[in-house]
Amino acid sequence: MAKDLFHDVVKNGLIKEGWHITDDPYFVKTGGVEFFIDLGAERMIAAEKEGERIAVEIKSFIGPSAINDLHLAVGQFINYRVALSIKDSARKLFLAVPETTYETLFQKELIQRIVLENNLKLIVYNIDQEEIVLWQT
Repeated sequence: MAKDLFHDVVKNGLIKEGWHITDDPYFVKTGGVEFFIDLGAERMIAAEKEGERIAVEIKSFIGPSAINDLHLAVGQFINYRVALSIKDSARKLFLAVPETTYETLFQKELIQRIVLENNLKLIVYNIDQEEIVLWQT
């Protein structure tokens, strides 16, 4: 299974924020279908027995068409979210996108509406700094 170009960038950014990478990739099998979500991570929260758990699908948006990349990312996100709702409903799913893509494509009115209507949770990452710059839930 090929990793996204910026897989390690996002992984390093999550680690810097105190996340423990539990799965790389995070495997989900349900309804006769197998999925490999890029990362599974957890972070312990004070006063809780169990910490916060997330799954992260990483996208680079470097294809010839940003809109086509978006179509693929949204479709994948929806499929993964349904699978997680069956197998691991406590885990929150995030779509990780580069800061430059967020500042351009994701600021367009139509794209903001797509994010809202599809309840996409975003992690925005800075490629050069290998840091998470925004959590949009």
